[in-house]
Amino acid sequence: MHIQNLHKNGYDFALLSQTYPAVAKFVIQKPDGGSTIDFSQPLAVKTLNAALLAHYYNIKNWDIPAGYLCPPVPGRADYIHHIADLIKVKQSDTAISGLDIGVGANAIYPIIGSQIYGWKFVGSEVDPVSAKSAANIANNNPTLSPFLSVRRQYLSQDIFTGIIGPQDAFTFTMCNPPFHASAAAASQASQRKNVNLARNKNKRQSMTDKAKTSDKFQSNFAGQHNELWCIGGELAFIQQMIIESKSYAKQVQWFTSLVSKKENLKPIYTHLAYVEAIEIKTVNMTQGSKTSRFVAWRFY
Repeated sequence: MHIQNLHKNGYDFALLSQTYPAVAKFVIQKPDGGSTIDFSQPLAVKTLNAALLAHYYNIKNWDIPAGYLCPPVPGRADYIHHIADLIKVKQSDTAISGLDIGVGANAIYPIIGSQIYGWKFVGSEVDPVSAKSAANIANNNPTLSPFLSVRRQYLSQDIFTGIIGPQDAFTFTMCNPPFHASAAAASQASQRKNVNLARNKNKRQSMTDKAKTSDKFQSNFAGQHNELWCIGGELAFIQQMIIESKSYAKQVQWFTSLVSKKENLKPIYTHLAYVEAIEIKTVNMTQGSKTSRFVAWRFY
């Protein structure tokens, strides 16, 4: 994980339980004597997230509606830290502003970026429940409210249009785009992951370092349709983002997006060449045995 990631050494459940006592009832013992939680249980995962956000990010009042995406905090933090490298941030800089496309009900990226680096965020959201939840998180946490404003995206086919106004200027944009191309594909993937979690839960074996790492960063796999899928899937979403970005080239220094499927990189590069981006970077990130990446581009 990124050297600045506060979670690179795993979870200290004793420490988390001191800050957020509710997490203690979900802590269980692993075969090697260490501690974990049952990552197949949504309430356990949500409570762990609340504990992490309370202990490390000064967020004392955090909750999400039932069935909405509960993100793994360590991986989300890595994206933020790598963006800091991209824009060459050395320390807290309140002049930095970010646009989080699809801020979600959890508001995770603005939380991490504001509390670690002092960045200000606009979070866009097409789903009214998610938008309300993110705004509530900001309003209920004085440490966050000066740093996050939420804007509804009423133009469901657009990404930047309807969100970036004529007077807006952003240091960067970021996005975790919908992965799947259909509701059926999203449902099948979630079922497979939940089956794997249940299988892992029942395994009895000594814990190797690799197993510890994979365990640390599991999450339950809830999520609403707009969080998990869109027509055309991840590639279509990012291609639309690239096309629109050209119109806002002078208002954003760096555009970025996570890319889950490595095979999508080539057509993404083709689109970026078409819109004449002058610089393109692909940043690889590693969490345990999982490798992810984001693509960044700029016009000036």
